[in-house]
Amino acid sequence: MTAEASPQPDEAPTAPRHWEADVLLRDGRTAHLRPIAPNDAELLVEFYARVSDQSKYYRFFSPMPKLSERDVARFTQVDHQDRVAFVLLLQGHMIAVGRFDVVKPGEAEVAFLVEDQHHGRGIAQLLLEHLAQAGRERGVERFTAEVLPDNHRMIQTFRDAGYSIASEYDEGVLVLEFPIDPTDTAIGVMRGREHRAESASIERFFNPRSVAIIGASRRQDTIGQALVRHLVTGDFTGRVYVVNPSAAAVSGMPAYKTVGDIPDDVDVAIVAVPADAVEDVVLDCAAKGVHGLVVISSGFAETGEEGRKRQRRLVGLSRSYGLRLIGPNCLGIINTDPAVSINASLSSVMPARGRAGFFCQSGALGSAILEKVANRGLGLSTFVSAGNRADVSGNDLLQYWEEDESTEVVLLYLESIGNPRKFSRIARRVSLRKPIIAVRSGRTTQGVPMGHAVRRIAAPPQAVDAMFRQAGVIQVDTLDEMFDVAQLLAHQPLPRGRRVAIVGNSDALGLLAADAAVAVGLVVNKSVALGAEATAEDFEDALDAAIDDPEIDSVIAVYIPPLNVSGEDVANVLAAVGEQSDKPLVSSFLGAEGVPELLRVPDVAGSTAGRGSVPSYPAVEAAVRALARVVEYAVWLRTPDGPAPDPAEVDLGSARQLVNSVLSEHPQGSGLTREQVGELLGAYGIKLWAARPVTTLRQAQAAGRELGWDVVLKATSHPLRERPDLAHVWRNIDSTAVMRDAWESLTQLVGDPVAAGFVVQKNSPPGVPVAIRSLEDPLFGPVVSFGISGPIIELLADKSYRIPPLGARDAAAMVREVKSSPMLFGYRGADVVDVEEIERLISRVAQLQNDLPQISSLELGLVLAGTHGCTVLTAEARVEQVAELRSDLFVRRMPDLLGDTIPG
Repeated sequence: MTAEASPQPDEAPTAPRHWEADVLLRDGRTAHLRPIAPNDAELLVEFYARVSDQSKYYRFFSPMPKLSERDVARFTQVDHQDRVAFVLLLQGHMIAVGRFDVVKPGEAEVAFLVEDQHHGRGIAQLLLEHLAQAGRERGVERFTAEVLPDNHRMIQTFRDAGYSIASEYDEGVLVLEFPIDPTDTAIGVMRGREHRAESASIERFFNPRSVAIIGASRRQDTIGQALVRHLVTGDFTGRVYVVNPSAAAVSGMPAYKTVGDIPDDVDVAIVAVPADAVEDVVLDCAAKGVHGLVVISSGFAETGEEGRKRQRRLVGLSRSYGLRLIGPNCLGIINTDPAVSINASLSSVMPARGRAGFFCQSGALGSAILEKVANRGLGLSTFVSAGNRADVSGNDLLQYWEEDESTEVVLLYLESIGNPRKFSRIARRVSLRKPIIAVRSGRTTQGVPMGHAVRRIAAPPQAVDAMFRQAGVIQVDTLDEMFDVAQLLAHQPLPRGRRVAIVGNSDALGLLAADAAVAVGLVVNKSVALGAEATAEDFEDALDAAIDDPEIDSVIAVYIPPLNVSGEDVANVLAAVGEQSDKPLVSSFLGAEGVPELLRVPDVAGSTAGRGSVPSYPAVEAAVRALARVVEYAVWLRTPDGPAPDPAEVDLGSARQLVNSVLSEHPQGSGLTREQVGELLGAYGIKLWAARPVTTLRQAQAAGRELGWDVVLKATSHPLRERPDLAHVWRNIDSTAVMRDAWESLTQLVGDPVAAGFVVQKNSPPGVPVAIRSLEDPLFGPVVSFGISGPIIELLADKSYRIPPLGARDAAAMVREVKSSPMLFGYRGADVVDVEEIERLISRVAQLQNDLPQISSLELGLVLAGTHGCTVLTAEARVEQVAELRSDLFVRRMPDLLGDTIPG
């Protein structure tokens, strides 16, 4: 059908690029959301024909069996300003449409229509999220909706959105009205849906009832044959189907030419065909109703630009047909649950049942990881090698493991982080329930493997480390250290503090353990040397005494047996004590690594080793390092996080108005004047100390009189501020004569007063100079830093970082993390400064940067922290246009294939 008076394509209004997104539905399947376009007329007519009469009546309040050409034109031709409409597409068909129309300034009417067979998949909620965000970007503050009273499904959609809904009846129609400001409740509801959808999409991979191996081969030493062999020998409890167009049977099983020929349902397809054939496989799997693909095949983004294009097409095609994808170029997935027992991977090693879930990206490294796990007797619950992580990422796995009862510890080997902001948000929540241990490659070089698309980062590497600490993630340097920590967390309780006892039969190893403990911040409260001839009973008495001691939080046991002694009696003691203790017990037992059989406690759940099993380390230093990592996590977990700053205490409206005003005059971005910076900071309760720029002596004298004397004259140009050998400040000026002396002395020293940027400022109370900065990073979003001011500190990079939003715990940690922090706490007899005020300033700057992404940078370059408050003497800020305003915080969206929006 052709719409009347259709505008020419080059005349059609253009919607913002970031309004288009792949989205995840409630059941874990995907769809594509985008703004409606004039050429969607035919899709709209076909969609409307599939909608039931009842749904049409609920939408238009009257029988409306068909859309007229005028209706089609009205619905498909919008201006993306006052009339905005989104469609949801699946397999090339429109399955839903939602729109809003501005009815008066700041208010718009919103409506939806969802194809009946797709009801119950959370589509209306998704459309509402995206329409609300588009509305905010277009100046809409409030939505209204007219709903028939018996349309309970739609009424519930609005009520479940997390907004504050007001309702009234008007001529038999229920009118709902609500502000679309993203409240904490609304954001919480959105993130809860995001969590359930992403978790559901992964659950289908780990618990399939049937698996098809596409590319199964009869030839030995082929990927397809290995996949079949590992599934069968791994005792997969579901059905296995093999697909090979040129074989009648593979490994004694009938082979099908395509997945569509399989007579039964298929949940997951394992793909091992040449790269150029994978897209055809996607279409076959979509037609079959497969939930997800595990693409083992290589030849994608890891090979270069051509492969990158092939990978984009693959993921786009998969998502457009509702499929999630692990890989490509991956090792595969494993679930050790006896009820499933699936080894859909290239690894011949099926790990024992355990409590840890493992995510890695490298396929080659994945095989080595599984070997290490088996050698240590650690055991895994589930394992995923994501390869190029073109779709499924570590964030998805975190969402799944958070609720997975069989996973108590999360292990991550990360070669790149697509969306650190989302990772930080999810990890903060998961870490409160389960420890996360991470190894991150490329920390020093910032290298990213081929095939991993990530956006540029402006923040320094230290900011990434800070993000991990802030989220409670235990970041370690090597895989061995990861397993050292994991075997402790998986089998022993968390310590209550840093106090340790060392019990052993070797004085030398006891001293090594004590030195190592002190070096990593542990406190050795007891050291018991039993002597080389100590018996099992001696160990039992010493261990019991240490565990019963209220001044001890953890115990380190060291046992080196005398000649011709097996140590079995001591092992039995260690295992018995470890099983009964409510304090962690680690050991260096016979130089063994992992969880030796002698030290294992039987597990009723079927894991390799039960709770209470005692981990062993070949070197006492490794045991101490692992314990220290766990202690830090336990301290983080038990440190209360005070409330974030109250938004009601700031004037966000005035700050936003200032930023928008500057950007309207300077669309390309601009630095703020000192007056504008003062106004911006003032909206957040930060007072910028008054300063008067001067270029002549007469102006300087006038400024001194205006400020009431007791002023300083100082140069503010950056080169002079960073030269400690050049005096650029003259203090305690209280008359015109003193000002003349100051002016002549400083101009003789620094030269041109205009270039020096002289200002006159009230003399501030004494204090320690500190600096608080923030920036908007293309990948992280907001980043805030703190440090003592000065060029030496800058040179040594002695700064702490955090990712807003910040809690009270974060601000306090930032102040104490820097190596120069003793200067704030009475170093060498100095007064202790007002640390609470420093923390307040950090929190306010973080809140400002989090609220206003248009602030590209903000620097409180000189803050004097005194005993009774802080004086902000200098501040600078710059604003720039931001395309998306971090819209991914308020709407659910999957990674953008073109890299224009932040990957998930």
